[in-house]
Amino acid sequence: MSTLARSAAVAPAEAASPVHGRQAALALGALGVVFGDIGTSPLYALQATLDPRYHLQTGLTDLYGIVSLIFWSFVFVVTVKYVFIVMRCDNRGEGGSMALYALIQRRLGAAAPGRWLLAAALFATALFYADAMLTPAISVVSAVEGLGVVSAAFQPYIVWIALAILTGLFAIQRHGTDRVGKMFGPVMLVYFLVIAAMGLHHIWRRPEVLAALSPVHIWGFFAAHPLFSFLSLGAVVYAVTGTEALYADMGHFGRRPITMAWLAVVLPALMINYMGQAAMLLEHPQFVDNPFFHMVSPALTIPLLVVATLATIIASQAVISGAFSVTQQAIQLGFLPRMRILHTSSHAKGQIYLPAVNWALATMVALLVVAFRQSAAMLPAYGLAVVGTMLITTLMQYVVVFRIWKRPLWQGGTGFLLFVAVDLAFLASGLAKLFEGAWFPILVGLILFTVLTTWATGRRLMRERLQEEAMPLDLFITSATASAHRAKGTAVFLATAPDTVPSALLHNLKHNQVLHERVLILTVKIEDIPRVPPEERLEVHGAGRGFYRVILHYGFIDEIDVPADLARIETCGGGFDMMRTSFFLGRQKLIASREQPGMALWRERLFAWMMKSSESAMEFFKLPTNRVIELGSQLRI
Repeated sequence: MSTLARSAAVAPAEAASPVHGRQAALALGALGVVFGDIGTSPLYALQATLDPRYHLQTGLTDLYGIVSLIFWSFVFVVTVKYVFIVMRCDNRGEGGSMALYALIQRRLGAAAPGRWLLAAALFATALFYADAMLTPAISVVSAVEGLGVVSAAFQPYIVWIALAILTGLFAIQRHGTDRVGKMFGPVMLVYFLVIAAMGLHHIWRRPEVLAALSPVHIWGFFAAHPLFSFLSLGAVVYAVTGTEALYADMGHFGRRPITMAWLAVVLPALMINYMGQAAMLLEHPQFVDNPFFHMVSPALTIPLLVVATLATIIASQAVISGAFSVTQQAIQLGFLPRMRILHTSSHAKGQIYLPAVNWALATMVALLVVAFRQSAAMLPAYGLAVVGTMLITTLMQYVVVFRIWKRPLWQGGTGFLLFVAVDLAFLASGLAKLFEGAWFPILVGLILFTVLTTWATGRRLMRERLQEEAMPLDLFITSATASAHRAKGTAVFLATAPDTVPSALLHNLKHNQVLHERVLILTVKIEDIPRVPPEERLEVHGAGRGFYRVILHYGFIDEIDVPADLARIETCGGGFDMMRTSFFLGRQKLIASREQPGMALWRERLFAWMMKSSESAMEFFKLPTNRVIELGSQLRI
């Protein structure tokens, strides 16, 4: 065959290979970011179900029942619910509770469900922060506990070693994870291959353990001891911790690569390992204290410990990065005060670092490790945080199924009842351990839910108070411009509403008795979509006599850079020279008052404190520091 003919023959394959290669690369990246949490569950999940409090034994009935429960949880909860249904509820490629809420609001508008939907999204977000505190603590401690298998002499130092690893992990966050992150996928691939090989070794010795995949063993398990089997569900759920990450991280990798990674690598590796642990315990029930690390010979325990520790660090890194992203979304959607956001990569927009969030998480993780000291003691709290988020996702997802997809009641209702029943069973079992640590995510969730709702309600009340005193822009232009002195240059006034006069403009005219030749009333609007294309970002309206109304549209994960976007305006009196442009910001000193109808007095004080502590608009919007003028006033809420 000639060279030309050979080239023509392989051309279709070559054209398709970049697409397949990109999908494979994304699937490899998903192994490191998406599946770090659920991937490290074999370190503690089966061990937790065999805790003495459940009175379960390492016999065939109990081990097969537990493994079967884990397998069908993977099939029903992870694969059917999340991979095939929930991940289709994307907001232009983005997933997660806040993105799902924004999707429903955007598609249904005024017809969207009312307060319960917002409350559900916010409480799921609050539970995510509880998960972000628990995941690093449990994952790293469970890996370091492998030292106890090597030698009992390490036992007194496990907590301190775990604290040292976690401190180093949080300390490197400010440098970004762009370079290190490229290694996450390959390391996790090695980890999944290792745990699969460990499982195969023991399955080869006891191949009959493959029968545990049959759901018949679940029936036998519950028939043998119904109460203890039910209580053990609170431990079985540890096997599916991290499932929410499949949906939350969908925007980084896409639905197809995550599906590929789950079905081709993660699910087989996890189930092979769980079956291998069960096979080993049938032969060696004395290893029930830490079956994962007993799966290898003593000579291989240290290498396994290193691989497992790297995997838990990656799992922790993924959830820390997730906390940064969720916080950025909450800030831009108006549920948290402005915070300092640093971009740690020049080419990856998602690489951000929030110092306040990082060190708040670090403090809580350290307190958890010191207070609970063992991974098993933290697991009840972990399970409830996961199940709570899964139940909320189910409820929100079916708003999409019924109201947006318009599935018939018989079709959608069947799935809804099944998924809710499973989530409620896990939740009820987890609540049975309320006083063993399950109270923690509830407490964290309620505190953060209060913070989120207080900030959102406070901002609404503040806007209403300002609106009561606001003057229509058209009236201001007509009445004020005739007599005011016009100074050279451009003035930009930030406003919450483009049709009214910002308080900073009124104060500037009152005290300085001057207006600039060109005045921009600038409103930054965050849309209910992840990203707004640059060509759709600017909206400019002439108001007459040198006044312009400008609206900058951003998505809730877009990077906000006001000067860069203003520099692209050429339709309102020519281009912008930042050295001749002044930015005027209004800063309100809030006074909590019983006289005004609004929130409880303590919530008003909390909102005033958050307002005072938030990052200035100058830094958040990237305004030039030497061109900003702040004008303050007092406001009762």
